[in-house]
Amino acid sequence: MEISLRARVRAGDPDAFGQLFDEHASVVHRHAVRMTGDWGTADDIVSLTFLEAWRLRERVLPGDDSLRPWLLGIATNVTRNTARAARRHQAAVVRIPPPDPVPDFADEVTRRMADTEELAAAQRALRKLRRGEREAFTLCVWEGLDAATAATALGVAVGTVRSRLSRARKRLRKLTDLELGQSQKQEQEQEQKHKQEQARETQRPAPVGQSPGSRRQAARSTPKSTQEKTR
Repeated sequence: MEISLRARVRAGDPDAFGQLFDEHASVVHRHAVRMTGDWGTADDIVSLTFLEAWRLRERVLPGDDSLRPWLLGIATNVTRNTARAARRHQAAVVRIPPPDPVPDFADEVTRRMADTEELAAAQRALRKLRRGEREAFTLCVWEGLDAATAATALGVAVGTVRSRLSRARKRLRKLTDLELGQSQKQEQEQEQKHKQEQARETQRPAPVGQSPGSRRQAARSTPKSTQEKTR
């Protein structure tokens, strides 16, 4: 009789964890990107999620169901802790002099995503939701879990997930549209400002006697004898 993946994971089989990673790492990474909006942070969350899964392996219940909800629940908790750590880090950073600016390559990668603007707007809108609403939305809508499975992953009642999801759906579409509208308005204002600056540069008169080539042209048109007298 073949031993289930759950039983092998619970027993601490390294090969089982390798299989678990191969099957679900991309799902966990996608969930982390959607929760944080940052690919670099998502990479860290994937690593921490599977380390935590190894630590909690004995809590896996017997059965043949997919371990995906269990991993997404762990990833959600890891994301919470990562966000709290980031806030503490930011609070510490503001108390010291700022370092020289360094390019953020993770942000550059994120900007290459096909839905960058929508993801950024959704991230800003999600941050305006309560944490429970945000987690219910990402698990049920973006990850496709049903309410009961999401409830198990989050460790709450099914009714709690359903009510949170209902509130999140009502608020998120409106908030996202507002965020997209504000972003587009800012881009238009910046473009208009840039055009105005270019127009002012074009219309600005050159100082008298200082136009490009004026001195050179005057020197060429002045007789050599006059130039020598001037010297």
